[in-house]
Amino acid sequence: MADIFDVIADGTRREILQLLLRRSSEADTGTSVSQIVAALGVSQPTVSKHLKVLREAELVSVREEGQHRYYSLSPEPLEQVDDWLVPFFVADGDFEEVADLTPAALPEPAVRAAEAVGRAAASAKVVVQSALKRLGA
Repeated sequence: MADIFDVIADGTRREILQLLLRRSSEADTGTSVSQIVAALGVSQPTVSKHLKVLREAELVSVREEGQHRYYSLSPEPLEQVDDWLVPFFVADGDFEEVADLTPAALPEPAVRAAEAVGRAAASAKVVVQSALKRLGA
């Protein structure tokens, strides 16, 4: 399996992941290749090539329905990236304190609320970035 950092280093793959994240927050049951092609404005062979890499890295799951394939985000492998990045955003003395805050230490309603806020923030960021990109900013 490819290194997760190599996989997400490619801009097109990150755009695919962001699109799937947006669509997952809309309670979507998967996104077809043709929908990804239309949303990103890249060729079908290019999208298929990137989806293969994302599948091999287990960042997406696929559901087959007839001749169509529907892709969904599987964010668990990104936890490696999160684990690697956290020390860079936490002050030296605060890291151990943050490391002790595991989901198990929080009440279940707080965990669900935090996950919902995180998904909403990520979706909003993607929408704003896409809008700025379209505006040429």
